[in-house]
Amino acid sequence: MNDNLTLSITTIGDLLLRKTITNGEEPIKNVSLCVPIYQRPYKWTARNAIQLLDDIIDAKNSNKERYRVGTLILHKLNDKNQYDIVDGQQRTITFSLLLTALGEDGIEFLQQKIYDNEHNNHNIANNYNALFRRVGLKSKESDSAIEHQREMERLKDYIENRCELIVVITSDVSEAFQFFDSQNARGKALYPHDLLKAYHLREMDDISEDETEKIVKDWEQVSQSGLADFFGNYLYRIKEWVSGNKANVLNEHNIHMFKGITRSARTPYAQFYKSAYCYADMVNSSAMPFVSGTRNVNAFQLNTPIIAGKPFFEYTKHYYKILKDIQNNNKYEGFYINDNIIVKTLDRHFKKGIGNSIVRLMFDTSVLLYVDRFCPETYPTKEDIELFEQFVIYAFIWAYSLRAQYTNLGWLSAQNYIMGWSDKINAFNMYKLIVKQDSPTSLLSALADMLNPLSNDDIKDGWAQECYEYSGKGETLKDLKDEKDGVYENYLYFFQINGYYKN
Repeated sequence: MNDNLTLSITTIGDLLLRKTITNGEEPIKNVSLCVPIYQRPYKWTARNAIQLLDDIIDAKNSNKERYRVGTLILHKLNDKNQYDIVDGQQRTITFSLLLTALGEDGIEFLQQKIYDNEHNNHNIANNYNALFRRVGLKSKESDSAIEHQREMERLKDYIENRCELIVVITSDVSEAFQFFDSQNARGKALYPHDLLKAYHLREMDDISEDETEKIVKDWEQVSQSGLADFFGNYLYRIKEWVSGNKANVLNEHNIHMFKGITRSARTPYAQFYKSAYCYADMVNSSAMPFVSGTRNVNAFQLNTPIIAGKPFFEYTKHYYKILKDIQNNNKYEGFYINDNIIVKTLDRHFKKGIGNSIVRLMFDTSVLLYVDRFCPETYPTKEDIELFEQFVIYAFIWAYSLRAQYTNLGWLSAQNYIMGWSDKINAFNMYKLIVKQDSPTSLLSALADMLNPLSNDDIKDGWAQECYEYSGKGETLKDLKDEKDGVYENYLYFFQINGYYKN
């Protein structure tokens, strides 16, 4: 057994009423259960709460001597009796509400502050009312009311003394999350960004509670599956590809790249990046950009270290916003890509299938890296916009050259192409190329030299092959200008008009 882990079993009554974890080697007393700020909101609905109650009643009526109701994973804070709930929050809150509905007063666990959000505010009150309607004591002194009261007292005794939780306690919060991930019976993996959220919140002990709560609320308002996709498919892959590495899967073993430089770090390396962040934060928080008419100073770069704590959440918000802007081709909204005919064609015709999703991700991530390095957020000049639009064409040619050369495209072939290990045309590491350039003009010049046209023989993609028609003299190219509602039917049209298609 790992020295950091303690395994035990405890009854609901001991845990919530007597603040004790029993049945271990020694009872653990004075247990203060806490819902840490990094926890997700209480999302159980009345249906979930009533289902738990019905399961307990069925177990009781079946004369089950012990009824195991799940696992509780706790992180013990050093030198304190505080135990943060890593997994089991939904069930623990629901049991507390159920015992309260059965007449138990003053459960200390329910007295703590639950952070203000729509799920907590609605579900806690709604679930309590639903449970109370099922088990609450009747006011009338009728025979049926008396019998109901006796039955509810027996139910309360069964919940307190017969319903048990398996308890896992560790002093290492990362290990607690890993244990949760590995034992979760439903196979619902904990997102790596949840681990990062917990880590960076612990680096914010100098931030006020109100500010911390606002940061958590902003984080929870974003789709959690969207954040998982953002970190796992975009930020993680960019960081690996920039470094010349293949990008596999973001998990608890490699999230260190997003932990960054801590507040206590004192090396010259750390001091440089912390000073750069502080300078940008100071300038942007002042009136200097407005008074001088200058641009805001960018506090982040994708290929540099993150500063731990509050800057991590600012970093996430900054790049999430830019990525969504890049992916939104609305003519009247956003800054980076607006009513772009290439993107419009890709959005209309080339969104389904693994191969199409891979090359679209390559296109989006290369554009994101270019924007991060070379595009000002405010006051773009005409030259800024023209250079960016030229890069969008090059990024498209690079990414979709890969799509065109495969009948069935998967990640293994894509990674080899990105690394420059493939024999396919235009196989090179776009990401390393971008970060090696110190200006957009030098990057565009390099791309003009490196990108090569495709021929008929190179094209293997089924969509692109629809551009051929058979004649007695062999295969000849159809008219690629076919379009409907201003959207072209085949992406090879843009290869042709930009000089990257030869037949």
